[in-house]
Amino acid sequence: MTSVKTPADEAEARAVQDELRTRVVLDEAGPAVGRGLIAGVDVAYDDERDLVAAAAVVLDAATLDVVEEATAVGRVSFPYVPGLLAFRELPTVLAALDALSAAPGLVVCDGYGLAHPRGFGLACHLGVVTGLPSIGVAKNPFTFTYEEPGARRGDAAPLVAADGAVVGRALRTQDGIKPVYVSVGHRVSLDNACAQTLALSPRFRIPETTRHADSLCRRALREAS
Repeated sequence: MTSVKTPADEAEARAVQDELRTRVVLDEAGPAVGRGLIAGVDVAYDDERDLVAAAAVVLDAATLDVVEEATAVGRVSFPYVPGLLAFRELPTVLAALDALSAAPGLVVCDGYGLAHPRGFGLACHLGVVTGLPSIGVAKNPFTFTYEEPGARRGDAAPLVAADGAVVGRALRTQDGIKPVYVSVGHRVSLDNACAQTLALSPRFRIPETTRHADSLCRRALREAS
């Protein structure tokens, strides 16, 4: 079982990020598009009960059919701190992934990878601790700037950090619909991350992996006693 230690405070969390950031692999192309198994992960919170529910849903990359799904529910173990959100989500996400019998070749996170104020979002963190190729596909812009991409499906524009580094792409997954924000997590190139995102989004703005995981984690939270 993959596990992580919850930091005692913000300082320890930042130190953990600084150490793990050095392990991110950026020189691998990643898995072939449309082949193998792809997992999507997402979380939902119940602030009144201090609960977090995570879902992991595995799809066949060729057909986008659901192969397996798993959930986990736990207590929120780290306070909300901008830039350190992964420490709130990761333990439960890992529990959901560990409950799967299928071994995904790629994990798609509803969030960020390198496009993160500290260059180490959930997709990076999850990829490093599991060793799995991972990408982040976020629904909303964060701490970067970008030019609006063209209006057609597949049009993209760079996400640019404050220091001028390109940390991802704003990617149009459907004609005339607002883009999603794609960034590398671990062991995947940005070109591959965008190609995977398009392949996973044949009908809707967000990938099918995220759509299924979002629905499942919300259901798990409602059913949690």
